[in-house]
Amino acid sequence: MPEEAEERAQEDKREGKSPSTQAGEFVREEMEHIREGEHGARSPEQAVAIGLSKARRAGVELPPPKKGKKRTKRQAERDVAKGLTGPHKKPSRARSRATKGALKRESRRTASKKALSRRAKQAARQRSARSRSAAAKKAARTRKRRR
Repeated sequence: MPEEAEERAQEDKREGKSPSTQAGEFVREEMEHIREGEHGARSPEQAVAIGLSKARRAGVELPPPKKGKKRTKRQAERDVAKGLTGPHKKPSRARSRATKGALKRESRRTASKKALSRRAKQAARQRSARSRSAAAKKAARTRKRRR
């Protein structure tokens, strides 16, 4: 049975929304998992990375990052490939338990409004004024209007 995020992402795809918007559903769900105490994360970036990985594995056509570490790109490529082929074999129980155990020991603060706001500001600062302006204009153009 598909998760809630998967259904929302499929709906976004039907509406013709971008892959990053579709992936945003998985990231949002990951933040909810952390807030509910299902597990934690070391940083907001890690929480986002987990969500993006799940999105790629679910078949969202999200390309690997252009910038970043070689290892990150390679893992993203693997996730994309897995999303295209679909599930083949059951994941390793031992590895799943170990990952979940490690994440359970991490902080829940990483998904707080304060932490996410700080990360958003930091990400915005890395972009040029022109890029930010263009994004704001596009958001205004494509915003869903209330009737």
